[in-house]
Amino acid sequence: MTLPPPGQPGHGRTARLRRQPFRLVDGRVEGGYTDAFEVICPSCGDNPDLDYSEIPPWLQCLRGPRTIKEGLAVYLEHIGG
Repeated sequence: MTLPPPGQPGHGRTARLRRQPFRLVDGRVEGGYTDAFEVICPSCGDNPDLDYSEIPPWLQCLRGPRTIKEGLAVYLEHIGG
């Protein structure tokens, strides 16, 4: 089974929804978390250890930030659920 192209729905359980860190430094949360949520999908090329500002604009669009309700909807669509 092959995965859909990056940015397309159907990546199954490779994606996850997480609370957006205030800032990531060397893969570690610094300053706590915001009230926003983001979709992280390694199959699309996203690296959860990178800060939002360190990823390309097209991945920023997938990531968010979003409210929990919006984030869950995007996450479910992205995994093909």
